[in-house]
Amino acid sequence: MTYIKHMAFAVDSVDETLNRYQKLLGVGLDAKVVVAEKARIKVAIFDVGDIEYQLNESLDGEGRFSKWIAERGGEGLHHICYAVPDIDDALAEAQAQGSTLRECSSCKVSGSHPHPEGYVAFLEQETGGIEIEIMQVYTPDELEQYKSIRGI
Repeated sequence: MTYIKHMAFAVDSVDETLNRYQKLLGVGLDAKVVVAEKARIKVAIFDVGDIEYQLNESLDGEGRFSKWIAERGGEGLHHICYAVPDIDDALAEAQAQGSTLRECSSCKVSGSHPHPEGYVAFLEQETGGIEIEIMQVYTPDELEQYKSIRGI
């Protein structure tokens, strides 16, 4: 089954945007705010219904979210991550339909590769200006293996 794993928004300030979500919509009250030094981002993570929201702020002016905001003239929906049961099958199908793979800006890898929550890949094509991420979420055993390899 394919479903939306998360929706990632590019924002100028995680703290200000999260505050607006909390005050105006009453969501994100239990948000977890994390600084990911490797990716050079600050991110607030919270659920709205069954969908995880991620508010992403670049820590550097030349970071991917800062660049995205500058190119498009404002904050907005950056990408949608679709969870799939088998990433290799999903990528083969996407490529059979003419899609090409894009490099992961955090890991500098094209195609399926391990990330903190699962195996991910990015498509070069956008849909309506929104980037597409594909993820095969780790099983509990795969997650433990990922953590042990990384010393988490």
